[in-house]
Amino acid sequence: MWSGIWFPELVSLNRTGTVLMKTTLLAIAALMLITPGCARRGSRATYTQKTFVLSVPAVFRTYGEPDKTQAKALADEIFAEWNRISDELSYSSPYSLTTVVNKKAVTEWVPVTDEFMRLLLLALDYHKLTGGAFDITFAPLWPLWKEAASSRRLPHKDDIQKALEGIGSQYIQVDVVKRQVRLTKQVQVNMGGLLRGYCFERAYKILKERKPAFPVQLRLGGNMLVYGQRDWQYRVPHPTDRMTILGRYMFKDGMVMSSAGRDIFVEIEGKLYSHILDLRTGYPVQDFSSLTVYFPGVENSDFLSSAALSVLGRDKAFALLGKMKGAAAVWVDGAGKAHYLTNPDSPAKWDEPKNDFLGGMLGN
Repeated sequence: MWSGIWFPELVSLNRTGTVLMKTTLLAIAALMLITPGCARRGSRATYTQKTFVLSVPAVFRTYGEPDKTQAKALADEIFAEWNRISDELSYSSPYSLTTVVNKKAVTEWVPVTDEFMRLLLLALDYHKLTGGAFDITFAPLWPLWKEAASSRRLPHKDDIQKALEGIGSQYIQVDVVKRQVRLTKQVQVNMGGLLRGYCFERAYKILKERKPAFPVQLRLGGNMLVYGQRDWQYRVPHPTDRMTILGRYMFKDGMVMSSAGRDIFVEIEGKLYSHILDLRTGYPVQDFSSLTVYFPGVENSDFLSSAALSVLGRDKAFALLGKMKGAAAVWVDGAGKAHYLTNPDSPAKWDEPKNDFLGGMLGN
């Protein structure tokens, strides 16, 4: 997955009148936040801890009346686990198992952990599921589109084609019995598109074991995991105007995975491009702005990567999600039109606030 660079000028705040109006509303919203009675009782986090994991912000919040010492210990434990995952599995970590595989597996079988093997097999399943559109060997395309985002010029077709020749999950061989990996061609493995979901899976396991007596919310980039019964909500922002929201999911428990975050589009040669690449073509996916998916369960990988779903296209993604118990999703196409899927058994409810700007300013 290619994380694009967000340019402020893409947000529709360039007209003086619009800026003035929204600045005024921002001030009103700030006053509402500090005025007694304007916030629902118990709606504010009572303990917050932040860090940075897998190149995105990570936030731990509690609600109600938690023991602050217990809350901090829980946050420390979860963040320590997330840092372990990053250190041991991320592409950018110089001493990770991923780095070892990328350096050695082209000449020899490399032993890996059960954890690495499980994620690798999942990535290979996604590759088959998407017909090659999701591919963890995308590394050669990364510098091309990074430069394109910076220079505002499309990569040359020949450069794209050359990069595609160095991509292919079919060059990854696995020996599940011996727990070994080998590369039949010099490709680079990068499982970053799976690690955030895996972080949530591990965090949920910790929460189930510790059984905190207070509600917990975890954020990792644009993704959200909650534990403990309360009225949770996840606000879905407009893809090109971050000051407004399309609506919100209301639910009691579960997680939300999103392909959208702050970095959604880049403008190159006067055209907006998505931040997710179709690895079959080497170019950003077409007619796509964002995908936000609610899953009621976290255990046993009972969810799908939003990046993998995004490259499937709306029809195929919705067909797949329609078979998953309790799932719900909102797909925003390239024109900014929202399309919705809510399975009959989904506990999540979609709500479109009357005042979407203030709703967005008050946060998730």
